[in-house]
Amino acid sequence: MKKILTSLALIGLIAGGIGAAGTAAFAAEEAHNAAAPTHFPINEPKEMSWSFTGPIGTYDKGQLQRGLKVYKEVCSACHSMNLVAFRTLEGPTGLGYSDAQIKSLAATYTIHDGPNDAGDMFDRPGKPSDYFPAPFPNTEAAAAANGGAAPPDMSLLAKARGVERGFPQFVFDIFTQYDAGGPDYIHSLLTGYDQTPPAGMVIPEGTHYNPYFMSGVSLKMPKPLSDGQVTYDDGSPQTVDQYSRDVAAFLMWAAEPHMEARKHTGINVLFFLLVFGALVYLVKRKVWEGVAH
Repeated sequence: MKKILTSLALIGLIAGGIGAAGTAAFAAEEAHNAAAPTHFPINEPKEMSWSFTGPIGTYDKGQLQRGLKVYKEVCSACHSMNLVAFRTLEGPTGLGYSDAQIKSLAATYTIHDGPNDAGDMFDRPGKPSDYFPAPFPNTEAAAAANGGAAPPDMSLLAKARGVERGFPQFVFDIFTQYDAGGPDYIHSLLTGYDQTPPAGMVIPEGTHYNPYFMSGVSLKMPKPLSDGQVTYDDGSPQTVDQYSRDVAAFLMWAAEPHMEARKHTGINVLFFLLVFGALVYLVKRKVWEGVAH
């Protein structure tokens, strides 16, 4: 009996040692995976609540105007919006500005135009038909001024930067009409700075760690926003989170300015199909009700 007890105790010690070694190995593997991730973004973008999501969602004009202000005062220093004309900001399909306001806004920009009758290029005040001027004359100049990485154009950024959601989430997205992947990503990226990278992770010199960046562990762009950086006139919070929400919504509008009209048309089409289907069914019953079959 004594030998049996001794053997059991020895087996227990061995098993405990193996278990401890396994736990340590697992912890080491987890630490290695955290320091050398194999998929990006490291963290999935946070799903936010937006006024424009869903089949009947609409843009919040006040939020879009705040987002434009953030773009003008912060983002436009590096990022272009080559596909957005000033006149698209006007009226109900735009940001709600009047014609006079659009003319005044456009005139604050200097447009490099030409050639004139003498064959010379010249500068002039902007007009509503002009597009937002780029901060750099070409891609090479933009890259040279930003550490070798040219800032992307923001015209379609909200539609181009959505992170694919895996199974089974994408199945639910079909029924919930989730269409805010781009704004969610932009908001998470802008609020994802100031985090400490995992131990052992190598951050290339001249880049900034952000676990929400979709192309690597870090990016060239430093943290662009800080609390109180942009002054709001409507009393909205002047925080990084609010700035990020507003500029993400504005970029969604820039990428799809006719979204509200598209949804309105879709609802009308569905209503028409329902009524048409009911009429077809009633006509069919009327035509065939006296026919034996």
